[in-house]
Amino acid sequence: MKKIKLKHIIFLIMLASLGSIFYGLSLEEEHPQAPKYIGGGTVGLFLVAMPLFLWKESKSKNMKDYMLTKENIKKMQEKEDKKTKYQ
Repeated sequence: MKKIKLKHIIFLIMLASLGSIFYGLSLEEEHPQAPKYIGGGTVGLFLVAMPLFLWKESKSKNMKDYMLTKENIKKMQEKEDKKTKYQ
């Protein structure tokens, strides 16, 4: 049996959320359930799928590479100096 990966679960949540939003928008304006479908899809997209995606993608990253430390500032300044010399 094939193992279900997290990216497939995230994709299914995203599809279900977008489907719910579009279904809610396609209902008539007076329909009492339309805002619930739209709201449920929005919650699924932004409070479930997006955090899962961000967690999955940042799991293998080193956060020190993205922090603004003195070492990283020096590296960025060195890269700028090299670019200006050879342009």
